Amino acid sequence: MWRHFACPAQSASPLPSHSAPPLPVFIQHFPSSLSILRPQSDITSFLLPACIRPSRRKQEVAPEESLNMPQFAPAAYRTLHGLFAVYKPPGVHWKLVRDGIETNLLKDLNSLEQPAPRQQVRFLPGISKGSNGKELTITATILPVLADHKLAKGPNYCHLKVGAGHVLDVRSSGVFVLGVGHGTKLLTDMREAHLTKEYTVHGLFGKATDDFSDTGKVIEKTTHDHITRDKLERILAVIQGSNHRALIMHSRIDLKSQEAYELAVEGLIRPMEKSPPIITKIRCLHFTPPEFTLEIQCLHETQQYLRKIIHEIGLELKSSAVCTRVRRTRDGIFTLSDALLRTHWDLQSIQDAIKHCMPKVEAELQKALALKDRMLGYDGGSTEQAEQLESVEHTEIITTGARSDQNREAT
Repeated sequence: MWRHFACPAQSASPLPSHSAPPLPVFIQHFPSSLSILRPQSDITSFLLPACIRPSRRKQEVAPEESLNMPQFAPAAYRTLHGLFAVYKPPGVHWKLVRDGIETNLLKDLNSLEQPAPRQQVRFLPGISKGSNGKELTITATILPVLADHKLAKGPNYCHLKVGAGHVLDVRSSGVFVLGVGHGTKLLTDMREAHLTKEYTVHGLFGKATDDFSDTGKVIEKTTHDHITRDKLERILAVIQGSNHRALIMHSRIDLKSQEAYELAVEGLIRPMEKSPPIITKIRCLHFTPPEFTLEIQCLHETQQYLRKIIHEIGLELKSSAVCTRVRRTRDGIFTLSDALLRTHWDLQSIQDAIKHCMPKVEAELQKALALKDRMLGYDGGSTEQAEQLESVEHTEIITTGARSDQNREAT
C-alpha cells in the first residue's frame, strides 16, 4: 500500500515572509511506514531531485563598476585582456618580472569573492516519535558539494596567459610591455608594426672591455683629453646618415619617387620586414668627459648592440669607451609614464593600465595598417637595390662611413 504526499508548499500553512514562491505540485511515493517532515531550515526547494543543482550563471557586472574593489573574481578575470607596461629594474631577468606579475595577479584573483559552491539535495533518514511510537522519517536538506570546497579543489585560478613584448636583458632597465589573455595576440601585431624604441645610453671614455660594458674584463685603457663635443656630434651625424640610407633600402621604396620623399618628410619610413638593427635618430644629451649620455631611437635592436655602438664611437674618436647604463624610455606608444613600478604590480593597477592604454593601442594598430598599405602601394624597389642590400653588412656601413669622415678631417 502506497500513500501519496503532496508538496508542503501547497499546504494551508503560510510560508515565511522571506521564502520564495511555492513550487509546482508533484507526487512522490513512499512506503506507508515513512512520512515526510518539513525541514527546520529555510528550504524552498527541498523536494527537488538530487540530480538538479542550482544554476551557476555569473552575475553580470557593469563595465564601469568592474574596476572598483571589491570585485567578483570571474568578472575581474574577464577584464584581464590587453597590453600594459611595467618598469623593469636593472639586475632582474625579464622572465622573473613576467612570472612575478602572473603570481601577483593569481593571488589577487583568488582573494576576491568566488562563485558559491554548487548545492545538492540530500534526503537524510531520521527517527521521530509519533502516535504509533517511533517512526522512520526522511528530511530533505540542501548541502554544498564537497568537491567544490576550497580545501578539496584548491584555488580557482592557477594559471594566466602572460606574454612578453620586446625583452630587456638583465643589465638593462626601462619600459617593458606585457600582454595578458587575448593581449598576447596584440603583441604580435605590435611587432609587425615595426615601431621605434627610444633609449638613454650612458658611456664612459678611457677604457675598453670584452663585453662593451663597464663590468666586463678590461682589455685596453686610453686617453680621452682630445675628445670634444663637436667631434662626438660629427660621429653621431655620420652614424645617423648611414642608418637612414639603410632604412630606405629596407623599406623597399623607390628612392627617386615623390612618394619616398613624402614619407621621409612625414617620418613614416619603416622596414617592410625584419631587418638588421637600424638607428633612426641619435643625439648627445650630456657631455662631461669622460662621461657622456646619448639618446638613441632605433628599430630591431638589442641592448648589446647599443653597447657595441658606444664601443665603436670610442674607436672612431681614436680612444675607447664602455657602456655604463642602458635604459629604455619608450617602446612604441608606451612611455615611462605608462610603466608600472614594482609597488603597483597588482590586479587593480594592471586593470587600470589596460583600460587606459587600450584606445592608444587600437589607434596605433590602425595607423600602422594604413601605413603598410600605403607603402605597399609605393613599392618600387628595384632588383639592384635588393642585391646591394644583401651584399652590404649593416655594421660595415656604420664604421666605414665614420672612418672616412675621420680621414677627411685629418687630411
